[in-house]
Amino acid sequence: MKAWERALIGPEATFRNALESIDQTGSGIALVVDADRRLLGALSDGDLRRALIRGAGLEDKAIGAANPNPICADQGQDRAATLAILRAHSLRQLPILDADRRVVGLVTPADFLDIPVRTNAVVIMAGGKGERLAELTRDTPKPMLRVGSKPILDTIVSNLAGQGFRNFWLAVNYRADQIESHFGDGSDMGLDIRYLREDKPLGTCGALALMPRADEPFVVTNGDVLAKADYSHVLDSHLQSDALATVVVRDYQMQVPFGVVNANGAQVTRIDEKPTQSYTISAGVYVLSPTVLDLIPKNTFYDMPALIADMIARELPVRLQRAEGYWMDIGRPTEYAQANADFGAVFEG
Repeated sequence: MKAWERALIGPEATFRNALESIDQTGSGIALVVDADRRLLGALSDGDLRRALIRGAGLEDKAIGAANPNPICADQGQDRAATLAILRAHSLRQLPILDADRRVVGLVTPADFLDIPVRTNAVVIMAGGKGERLAELTRDTPKPMLRVGSKPILDTIVSNLAGQGFRNFWLAVNYRADQIESHFGDGSDMGLDIRYLREDKPLGTCGALALMPRADEPFVVTNGDVLAKADYSHVLDSHLQSDALATVVVRDYQMQVPFGVVNANGAQVTRIDEKPTQSYTISAGVYVLSPTVLDLIPKNTFYDMPALIADMIARELPVRLQRAEGYWMDIGRPTEYAQANADFGAVFEG
């Protein structure tokens, strides 16, 4: 039996049973479940104390004091999103449920403190000029624009470092001196930061040809994407697969601002008023296995979609992994403004 499973009690359990469960697990919560482990309610130690103060007896059924709709996380939700729920609601514990509301786990803030160090490299594409941001990037490279109190690139690196990554390559070109002077060799942050210096723009993938041959899969992310993603989970999923590339994707919805007419010849069959179209888009995050570097041409502008298309044409395995949680591509002034509005609540909350 796993330690968290001791927090599970049946619908016939008494207050005494619930207290014993909480005492054994140290998690501060007992979860009332049916025979199939479907969640019926949750009892914190505070719930139990309040019920006893109101006059409940130790042999009374505990389910009478249980919260039937506790805050829970979904199975498969990434680590960053799960931690965000704990923080947003100031929770000491969070049940994990599958699609049928069966309890499959229980996490606490302490589960996020012991983060293993990852030896896998992270490559951040930070060489773009950011022409769509016009005056904002006239004197500042896009990854060094401030969102909140620090540059975008600083937030990206800090987020990854907080997940155990220590080895970074920054692909730089436009006003590279600003990036290099800001980060140096990373030693002040306890990191190893090196640079892929582009003599000319090489796209979102071409700079990888400047890397030494990697010994293990590595993460590639754009330097203008702010995301609360669990990169460590994405990497582990890649390692467990037979894929040579993993493309992180997310759902993107776009509303058509007009009525869309459906017709059969000249006969109108239906009008859909301002329908919403849903697409699966690249989140600008990838995991690549070392052999993929052999496919990247040297000193040539080469974007990531071209690499993926080349791999597919060669019938090399490419998988996708869906990511949830906050995501913003800082490509246009409106998105940059939105990211600044979001920053405190999302990244510092």
